[in-house]
Amino acid sequence: MHSDITASIVVFKNEPRQVLRAIESFLAGNPHNSIYVLDNSPKDTLRRFLPENSRIDYIFNRKNLGFGVAHNIAIKKSQEAGAKFHLVLNPDVYFDPEVIPKLVSLMHAHPEIGSVMPKVLYPDGRLQYLCKLLPTPEHLFLRRFFPFNTKLFGRKNNQYELKFSGYNKIMDVPYLSGCFMLLRNDCLRKIGLFDENIFLYTEDIDLTRRIHKHYRTVFYPDVSIYHIHERGSYKSLVPFLIHLRSAVKYFNKWGWFNDPDREFINKATILRLTR
Repeated sequence: MHSDITASIVVFKNEPRQVLRAIESFLAGNPHNSIYVLDNSPKDTLRRFLPENSRIDYIFNRKNLGFGVAHNIAIKKSQEAGAKFHLVLNPDVYFDPEVIPKLVSLMHAHPEIGSVMPKVLYPDGRLQYLCKLLPTPEHLFLRRFFPFNTKLFGRKNNQYELKFSGYNKIMDVPYLSGCFMLLRNDCLRKIGLFDENIFLYTEDIDLTRRIHKHYRTVFYPDVSIYHIHERGSYKSLVPFLIHLRSAVKYFNKWGWFNDPDREFINKATILRLTR
């Protein structure tokens, strides 16, 4: 497959209709777009739901490789195919056809941008606050165990999610959600792919942080996507334990309470957005 932009979706027992909607959203943006569907499920049930289409490359991994490992397979294929950009896309995301062309135009016009994320909405139109500072252990702990205690946590969480920015302007943000990451392949050649030691969760923090050191990581609110966003790690034990283990790996890598780069980047981000 060859195109200016490729995409990848990693699935694990996802609802086929949801996955198809995500695929169709991407393919509708350009007749030359192509997408990799990496199936980490125990059975290749999804295969029979996918249409016969040369623009869809279905890869059955036979086991759950994890989010980053599976996406890395696709990113390497994208780079080998000569694509300039690669979209990491969640299966629970959908959007209108003009989204991809507008974002690709932005990336072409600004070669200093390594990653971009559009405005993200719930299906009912509510805004998702997915632009964040680099997290401290306190951030992740409080968000997991005290998400509704606004007196204890509200002000700190609002700053962490950059709510004061209004989410109505282009911003450089050090942590953008992994639900929709439009990435520049030349940037990934320089800084590396997803950290394969992180199975699931926090891999998007790690990747955005590494990109942010060398390129701009941009929130672009002029286009919007829809994200169902079920937050599985908040609903059952196994995803929670995976999330916890990933957080430990992230902080072991970057620093728990002594992380001078995090402190500098977060202060610079707040200063830039409050000028």
